[in-house]
Amino acid sequence: MAKKTKTPYEVEGAIIATEEFQKSSMAHKLNWLRAGVLGANDGIVSTAGLIFGVAGATAGQANAPQAIFVAGVAALVAGSISMAGGEYTSVSAQKDSEIAAIAKERKELKDNPEAELRELAWFYEQKGMSPKLAKAVAEELTEKDALRAHAEAELGISHDEHVSPSAAAISSFVAFAAGSLLPLLTATATPWANLRIPFTVAAVILSLGLTGYVAAQIGGAKPLRAILRNVLVSLLTMGVTYGIGLLVGGGIPA
Repeated sequence: MAKKTKTPYEVEGAIIATEEFQKSSMAHKLNWLRAGVLGANDGIVSTAGLIFGVAGATAGQANAPQAIFVAGVAALVAGSISMAGGEYTSVSAQKDSEIAAIAKERKELKDNPEAELRELAWFYEQKGMSPKLAKAVAEELTEKDALRAHAEAELGISHDEHVSPSAAAISSFVAFAAGSLLPLLTATATPWANLRIPFTVAAVILSLGLTGYVAAQIGGAKPLRAILRNVLVSLLTMGVTYGIGLLVGGGIPA
């Protein structure tokens, strides 16, 4: 029996389907990478801002290095825990919503499968399929796995794979802590007191330029705009907090 040769249309369709699957899988991975980059970005800006506020408040005082170190460590620990807790709460709420939506869809499929089939066919009609083709697709998908078909088409989620609150919390904690370490180490490890602030500013600018570039590459945006936005926000943060520290620093004993 001769082997059936695929038409150019079928070959092209297979290639497109494969590419779309790869893009979807890559997008999921890039979302985690983007979250990590943004977490590190927040750690750099937040910790640098607090360090500069304390640096301004203790300018010229003998205990300035110790105060800056304590403030930096406090910012790292508190910020990391806060980020992790917030991410855990947010992702847990998302997971609960997904589970509830799946449970509702499962009940509807059990109570009224005919109506759900028509709903699925209607969904594919809205995507541009003819009513006949949409019905055929809906029937075939329903035969294979009705719950999966409805979850992916109507809800945009998988019925057996949910986001992990613990993984999200851990990644946020690590990303924020990693970002916080840079300004903390630069501000406290620089041996020359008169160069502590300039070195820290330079380190923050370079690191935020890098995170801005990576974030832009992930999102497909223009790198220069992302870098400038990152750097300007960090400079504003450090400038404002340092100025506030200078204003209120007179009341802090040396």
